[in-house]
Amino acid sequence: MPERLDPPEETPPRSRRAGGGSLRRAPPPLATDCALFLDIDGTLLELAATPDRVRVDADIVALLPALAARLGGAFALITGRAIADADRLFHGTALPIAGQHGCERRAADGTLHFHAPAPIGLEQLRAEIGRLAGLHKGLLLEDKGSTLALHYRRAPKLAGHVHRAVRAHLAAAIAAGASLRLQTGKGIVEIKPDGRDKGTAIAEYMAEPPFAGRVPVFVGDDRTDEYGFEAVARMGGWGVKVGRGRTVAPYRLPNVAMVRRWLVALLSAEGSDKKRMDDA
Repeated sequence: MPERLDPPEETPPRSRRAGGGSLRRAPPPLATDCALFLDIDGTLLELAATPDRVRVDADIVALLPALAARLGGAFALITGRAIADADRLFHGTALPIAGQHGCERRAADGTLHFHAPAPIGLEQLRAEIGRLAGLHKGLLLEDKGSTLALHYRRAPKLAGHVHRAVRAHLAAAIAAGASLRLQTGKGIVEIKPDGRDKGTAIAEYMAEPPFAGRVPVFVGDDRTDEYGFEAVARMGGWGVKVGRGRTVAPYRLPNVAMVRRWLVALLSAEGSDKKRMDDA
């Protein structure tokens, strides 16, 4: 099997090939005929040194089910986190969610889909990368079950070493028959099953009610989200990149605060619609 490795974090080719520049306009207002998909870390929540240190406030916990209701249930979270971890963050809201880059997915009717529960070669990599994390202060191995994420945000000087070491281990696993891929992100390298990404998860949602027939909109901040941006574009929708960096998304919002303001505007529009009906 040919080696399938994404490039180093410094050169995201998918965005460069698409000609994505740094200038992007603000997205149009959301409409009630949209199907909305949101990344979590760096999009809804500010990034933290480690995944367990992100701050979740009461406003965002209340906002998510309100958005789902406004969109007729056509709302889902698309994240690299495990579903159980995301549920913990948002206090059991039990929204539709695709976790571990689409390796697990909870549909709108509550059905759970597991696409790659135990990829071949992952156990050996778990041990090897665990040893690597143990050798260096500031590295954190996050074992999500179907994916392995090595965080180096607390030790940015180790970025080059982390990339080289993880790539070497993964190349050996692929040579032995593992169907795995390296996914890079902001201060993270992650090993995940080949063929699964945020775009495949969104496509599965769009084939199901209540998402089918709507305009898909995806909001994300990292290179893992480029798969989602490409997927919604193929289906006639649009993506919103949060923060800086090259992207295929046609729209951009500068930070988490502006994402929230943009989302709340949909609920404000509901109030305006109701007032117009009452006045009539």
